[in-house]
Amino acid sequence: MDSGQIICQQLPTARRTLRVAVVTETYPPEVNGVAMTICRMVAGLQQRQHQIQLIRPRQHHHDSPAIQHNFEEVLQRGLAIPRYDSLKMGLPAKQALLRLWSVRRPDIAHIVTEGPLGWSALAAAGKLKIPCSSDFHTNFHSYSKHYGIGWLKKPIVAYLRKFHNKADCTLVPTSSMRQDLEQHGYLNVHVVARGVDTTLFHPARRSGALRTRWGVKPQQPVALYVGRLAPEKNLPLVMQSYAAIKSVCRDARLVLVGDGPERGALKAANPDIVFAGMRTGEDLAAHYASGDVFLFPSTTETFGNVTVEAMASGLAVIAYDYAAAAEHIEHGRNGLVADFDNAREFVDLAINLVNDPQRTAEFGRRARETTERIDWKHVHDDFEAALLDVIAAREAAADDETRLSA
Repeated sequence: MDSGQIICQQLPTARRTLRVAVVTETYPPEVNGVAMTICRMVAGLQQRQHQIQLIRPRQHHHDSPAIQHNFEEVLQRGLAIPRYDSLKMGLPAKQALLRLWSVRRPDIAHIVTEGPLGWSALAAAGKLKIPCSSDFHTNFHSYSKHYGIGWLKKPIVAYLRKFHNKADCTLVPTSSMRQDLEQHGYLNVHVVARGVDTTLFHPARRSGALRTRWGVKPQQPVALYVGRLAPEKNLPLVMQSYAAIKSVCRDARLVLVGDGPERGALKAANPDIVFAGMRTGEDLAAHYASGDVFLFPSTTETFGNVTVEAMASGLAVIAYDYAAAAEHIEHGRNGLVADFDNAREFVDLAINLVNDPQRTAEFGRRARETTERIDWKHVHDDFEAALLDVIAAREAAADDETRLSA
């Protein structure tokens, strides 16, 4: 045969389709960073044709499991978390998961939260020799001091380390978080970053009508906070910063977006502050974009989705130099960061920035440019790759064991 007639055709490598069991104690319509993030991750896996089995607590007595293409929900019993009435903690369910996964075995179990349901999933996956990955989303050990149980910090730290080290790997959103966990004895920690929806969160959603409802004119500066109104969010520093801002700029207003156990006391003590309540979707995006300066002094974040949402919305962000702020804010260029837990520096930065509207606007413009490079597609690619790596490592170990025993 004439070699000139031979035609070589390169075919794309077939993508492996996985069956992924995702175990989480929070999921939309619950509103929090963990729920939003895992919903995004699940959507990314679905787009890649992976089959998702989502296991979560029943959120209310009318709750029913969703069944969609490549997606099924399995609801378990749960209890309300004290001071977090809108959230449920899953109850132990090892036997139920053993039955479920014995009938239809997942390729991997991905455990999002570390409660009793998550522990049951770890135990069931271990017994059935199912590969298992986990997420580290919440600094529960840091929360302890804000809820009067600081004496439990060491046991909580030990529990979390034991929990995650039972998984094949633990996924974290930043390199600094990986280093911190590794220094505390965590094994097999890998970084899978977070993205931001730059179509939803956009400066173009700024609303003059909304600002009018807040009682502010076009040139009046608005300081904004978005998040849970709870002790672990360091809200006294938001109030301290606002008082300092008002001392040099009497026209400034503070808008708090969110709800939580501190709302009643804060509202009673601060009648001049706008309490916007819980907001979602385009309404939330409009609230972000209608502010000017974003104050976020929390010291308990693993990432802090609100930081990048505010940046995408064109706000000048002031935060502590860790988590999302350390990853994406270049101090003095697209926002400002204070040394971790340095309240005096945080307040000084807030005073100086609100007094300089031109600098505020420039930070907001550059912050928006920064977030345009944070693409959820790349995050989804990394998440899928992490799951495939766990499965491949388990399969390689099984092959080695088979050869040794032959």
